[in-house]
Amino acid sequence: MSEPTHALRRTQRSFSPIWIVPVVALLIGAWMLYDSISRLGPTITLTVETAEGIEAGKTLIKTRNVEVGKIEKVSLSQDLKSAVLIARMSPQAEAMLNKDTLFWVEKPRIGLEGVSGLGTVLSGAYIQLLPGSSTDKHDEFTILEQPPITPTDAPGLRINLTSQIGSSVRIGDPVSYQGFTVGRVEDSRFDPEQREMHHRLYIKSPYEMLVTTNTRFWAASGLNISLDSQGFSVNMGSLESLVSGGITFGVPNNSPAGKKAKEDAEYVLFNDEKSAREGHFDDYLDYVLLVDDTVRGLSNNAPVEYRGLRIGTVISVPWNFSAPQPGPKNRFAIPVLIRIEPQRLASDKSQDTDMKAWAKRLDNLVGHGMRATLKSGNLLTGALFVDLNFYKDAEPFKPVSFAETPVFPTISAGFAQIEQKVSNLLDKLNNLKIEPVVASLDKTLLSTQQTMEKVNSIAASVDQLLADPAIGQMPNNIDVAMRQLRDTLHGFSPDSEGYNELTQTLSRLEKLMQEMQPVIRTLNDQPNALIFNKKLSEDPQPRAKP
Repeated sequence: MSEPTHALRRTQRSFSPIWIVPVVALLIGAWMLYDSISRLGPTITLTVETAEGIEAGKTLIKTRNVEVGKIEKVSLSQDLKSAVLIARMSPQAEAMLNKDTLFWVEKPRIGLEGVSGLGTVLSGAYIQLLPGSSTDKHDEFTILEQPPITPTDAPGLRINLTSQIGSSVRIGDPVSYQGFTVGRVEDSRFDPEQREMHHRLYIKSPYEMLVTTNTRFWAASGLNISLDSQGFSVNMGSLESLVSGGITFGVPNNSPAGKKAKEDAEYVLFNDEKSAREGHFDDYLDYVLLVDDTVRGLSNNAPVEYRGLRIGTVISVPWNFSAPQPGPKNRFAIPVLIRIEPQRLASDKSQDTDMKAWAKRLDNLVGHGMRATLKSGNLLTGALFVDLNFYKDAEPFKPVSFAETPVFPTISAGFAQIEQKVSNLLDKLNNLKIEPVVASLDKTLLSTQQTMEKVNSIAASVDQLLADPAIGQMPNNIDVAMRQLRDTLHGFSPDSEGYNELTQTLSRLEKLMQEMQPVIRTLNDQPNALIFNKKLSEDPQPRAKP
């Protein structure tokens, strides 16, 4: 009976309470480890070009000035071209880590909108986090060089611009409408393959309604000075655009407002407002002008006009100069590429244009004498433009092509026509028989010279006559004679004695003449009556009756 009792006692000693303490300690450690792990957030990897101002164990990650993580490790990438940061995030930041989340280093900066990040001068740089709205979870991110202009979920409109100009548009530049800032440039980059500038614009709400399908964008340089065939013009924008430039937009006056623009819509960025007002036309006809005159003063983007109405644009001067030219082999005309844009004449530019009908119409106009010529648009600058008009004396034109592009017939410009007329006039003068005309002209000149010598001799005689002292006294003598005549005539006034005596003498003379009339008649009948007696006439005898 004693042996089973001993065995039972040994069994009870194997379950001693002393083993409860390590078990409890193990459970408490496991719980503490779980609690510590559960309090840790996810680990993310950040890539940055340089780790300037970032220290492991010190640099914090913040959003809205609230700490949500810390940098634990800083190392170089495998290609040694960037720095790799390992950060431990807080559990509440796990929901913020998605595809659209943005990171950047917050440090002192001086930009167009002023100075930012001055608080980091004392506290040190930190990494700013901007939560995204995507549902795709991510744990690897690239830190931005510059902070984003606007949050990705900010209400408004984002559009894309494309330009082929070297504009000075930069990230953060203002986007204005009639001088009022309504947005910012979020991104600006250059595509070396397409050789184009691409800009992404953000239009804040509620101004997105200002952007429509007919809206046009142009670079706001602040001060725009143009000197072309249209004259001299100066346009000055706002003070902000004068300092920083930017982009502005609007709808041309002769275009409808259009429909509301969609998100990520594509637009063209023009160089200036004038180019934007003229617009960008997708439907056009290309022609080549073979110009025999000088093209000095004709530049790209010069207008193509029909009687003062712009219908196209000069694209390239010269264009494909080395290509073989139609016509005589000794022709060295300068090819100029022009573009006829029928949409300029359309009331609704959004409608499709029948380009085949326009090509047929232009061929018909060419057949009726339409020709292109270069004319001066501004005498001050010497800028030229292409003018299309009808000419009655235009030679018939046979359709030809140059470098697979149809040729538009040309005619000499105004100065060339004047030069040709002068040349024709000189040719006619050369064909004239000048020798007889010159000989006759010599005789005429000789006779004229002799006549002039006689005139000079007469003039010398007149000078000598006028130099005679007697001639000099003649006015005094005439004056004396006139006074004497006046005194003499004064003595024969009606009331004077001389006048009465003259009247009486005339009366007696008249009476004497009356008395002498019989004597005069007698002498008339018989001149010798004073010597001989007067003959008496016989009595008349009457005639007998037959």
